[in-house]
Amino acid sequence: MNPVMRHRLFGLAIALAIFLVDQLVKRWVTGPLGLERLGDQLYILPFFNFTLTHNYGVSLGMFTADSMEMRWILVGVTGLIALVVTVWMLREKAMGDIVALALILGGALGNIKDRYDLGYVIDYADLHFGDFRPFLVFNIADAAITFGVLIILARSFLLREKKDKKIDDAEVSDVLAEN
Repeated sequence: MNPVMRHRLFGLAIALAIFLVDQLVKRWVTGPLGLERLGDQLYILPFFNFTLTHNYGVSLGMFTADSMEMRWILVGVTGLIALVVTVWMLREKAMGDIVALALILGGALGNIKDRYDLGYVIDYADLHFGDFRPFLVFNIADAAITFGVLIILARSFLLREKKDKKIDDAEVSDVLAEN
């Protein structure tokens, strides 16, 4: 098996692992930990609690599904996005891009499953510093998607600059060779 195929299979394994861990933690929080009602909290650290919320929208609660039709539209749209991410990941060659896309895919699948099964996404991770909350309550899937997007953005900005610099160096070499 060639290295690129191994990278892609590794990416699929990462996506599956993110999906499974996300679903297991959601079941643990709403089962054995006893967070059953909206707003139920469990103190973990001075700056971190588990706080049960239901997210009927997508990122930052946007596009709230306040009807059955909107719920299924969100399932369809996010499913389509997950399909595009899967195809993109299976076409990539660079391990960094594959890992980033795998994080996005695994997180998306975890949230899609919630929305399909429940009509909302279970969120529970509540990071706070006193009354200041830098993020809305989130879950492992949300964190994976965020990290995946940040990796893609960082790689696209940082690697492009390196490639541009190599091109500039090559052009300088060509000019010097001509003289």
